Parts: sequence; C-alpha cells; structure tokens
Amino acid sequence: MAAELVLVLNAGSSSLKFGVYRAATGEEPVLQTRGQIDGIGSRPHFVAKDASGVKLADEALDAGVRDGKQALESLVGWLASNFDRRQLAGVGHRVVHGGAHYARPVCLTLEVLGELQELAPLAPLHQPYNLNAIEAVFERLPDLPQVACFDTGFHRGHAEVVDLLPLPAELRAAGLQRYGFHGISYEYIASVLPSVAPEIASGRVLVAHLGSGASVCALRGGHSIDSTLGFTALDGLCMGTRPGALDPGVVLYLFQGLGLDAKEVENLLYRQCGLLGISGISNDMRVLLDSDAPEARLAVDYFIYRAAGQIGALAATLGGVDALVFTAGIGENSAEVRARVCQASAWLGIELDAEANTRGGPRISAANSRVSAWVIPTNEELMIARHTIELIRTR
Repeated sequence: MAAELVLVLNAGSSSLKFGVYRAATGEEPVLQTRGQIDGIGSRPHFVAKDASGVKLADEALDAGVRDGKQALESLVGWLASNFDRRQLAGVGHRVVHGGAHYARPVCLTLEVLGELQELAPLAPLHQPYNLNAIEAVFERLPDLPQVACFDTGFHRGHAEVVDLLPLPAELRAAGLQRYGFHGISYEYIASVLPSVAPEIASGRVLVAHLGSGASVCALRGGHSIDSTLGFTALDGLCMGTRPGALDPGVVLYLFQGLGLDAKEVENLLYRQCGLLGISGISNDMRVLLDSDAPEARLAVDYFIYRAAGQIGALAATLGGVDALVFTAGIGENSAEVRARVCQASAWLGIELDAEANTRGGPRISAANSRVSAWVIPTNEELMIARHTIELIRTR
C-alpha cells in the first residue's frame, strides 16, 4: 500500500492544534507538518511548520473565525493547497473522556459520538471541544474515517480496588469510578521506554506528566497500575487552574455556605484555582518561577509539595520504584521544578546529577543513584497517528 496521510486534531476552547503524518505500510508515521489556530473567537491566528520547524504559514485569520467549525474550514482550505486530498486516509482525535466503555481507540460513528457527548460534564474544559471537531469533520468530510483516542483508555484494566469510589453501589453502577487521564501521553512514554531507557522499561516506573494539566502514573512493565487523576480531571496534583485533590467538604461549603450555584462552582474549580488561584498572578509556571512575589513562590512550593507527596503515594502502590520520568511542558522544560521534585523525593533513592538535569537529560540522575530519573518528551500526536492508521487499515 502506498504511503497515506493522517490528520491529527486536538481541539480546545480557543485553539485547534493539528499534525499531518505520512504513514507507509509497516513503518512509523512520519511528521510532515504541524501547527495550530489559536485565538478562536477573538483574534484567530494560524501557524504551520514543517517537520524541521521551518514556518510554512504565519498569518492572522479573518475575525469571522468564531468557533471550532470555522477554524476547521480554514485549516482544510490550507491543507488542500499543500497536500493531495486523495492521500488523506483519516483523521485522529484526542478525546479526553471515554468513560468505562472505551478502553481502546475506536472508529467514530454518530452513535459513538452521542455516547461521548454524555460524558461532557465530566471534562467540561476539553470534551465539548474535542467532540465539536469530530462533528465538524463529519459535516465537512463525511466520507473520511475518523478515530477517537481516549486519555482515559490506557488506565482501563486497573485492579477493581484502584478505580473504586467509596460510594453506594447504585451510584457506582451509574458510572461513578476513577478513570485517570493523560493516558495517551503515558502510553507513548511506555512505548519508547524500551529504546530510550531499556534498563527500566519492564520495571516499576513513575511518570510525572507535569504541565498546565498535571498527574503522575504508576507503570509496571509498561502498564498503568494507578494514577493520581480520578473521576474527573480535577483530582490529584495542583494544576494551572485546577486545584487537584480537595476535601469534598470544601465543595459542599461553596454551595451551602457561600451560596454559589453549580455553574459558578464548575467555573471556579476548572478555571480559577491551582497555580492561578494561589498566586493571583498566573497559571504559567514560567511566569511564577521568574516572579519575586511571595504569592508566586507559594504557588510553586505547593505544586512541588503536592507532586512529591503523590509520587511517594504511588511508590507505595508499586511496592517500591525503579525510576522517575518527567514529561510534558513543565516536566520537559523546567530544570528547577525537576530538581526540587527530585530533592523532595530523595528518600526514595534518587540522587540528581545537576549538570545532566540542566542539559535536560535524558538521564538526569547520578550513575550510582539507586532510583534513576529521566526526562523523556511526550508525543501524544504521534501516538494518535499510530492508532489512527492502524484502525483505518484493519477495520
């Protein structure tokens, strides 16, 4: 079979990220171009680069690009002038929540789309926009196969006790359980460990996906054993605008004591807490690290404190740990955050190599460190491309 093109989409509330991959039979998909349309609904701007990072497009779009569907129209127009539409084999999407039913990527139908729309309240920052992009492709390119890859899928298969919420059986039967997220990222890391760090690939590995959204996953032999995120993407670590683990009584008090309604509480928990809520300055770790404001320092301190605590908890879940891997925006780019997390986790047996950490790895622990530490860039886009081409060819 000749090489085919796969379009990968990651749609957000005000941005549409994309990648185009060329996939020859039996070979790894190869990036051709990637980019994004951001500022959707306000000041839309389109940027595209080739695989080496050379800009292919950098332009302001018509202010009429007010939503994701119109952004997709602009993207399709640009793609049509740069690629042969006849080679486009399908579109792969990141979908944050697959619920209990979807453990693997799936070819999309309108029926599947309807089931996924029912999960939107569990991921309001992501799910509606993920699904809007799918709807837009159905409308614009109805004959083109589409594949959904789920952030929750990699975590299906946990032991029952891991995903259990201590609620009455009738509520659990309605789908209330721990799901875990960032699964596409963790699946990618697990897939490259045998080549990047073969000495730890089959062992007990904690992967810290630290970014605007943050979590830690416990891997054993490349499989998810547990993760810090639960029923929704609000649990676990402190994040850019989300609080992480929070006493449920706080939420009750928001309703009963402060009189907030459901939409106000949702907006607060998803958009006003975390690093932004603590600092009152920014949800961007780079801004906070550069700031001398005590509130900024407190936000960073809390982020480190919670990350180290959850790493310790998952180490106990695994019965010990062989390695700690940092990935995602903060994990890959902030030597200071990595150093402080490793310092707080030194009791596990991590001894940092400061020079290697400054260089960015891949290994950042000392040669004699009992538990090794690594920096491995994630690539969710490539993982989606892999699944998409596989499903399209085997369906």
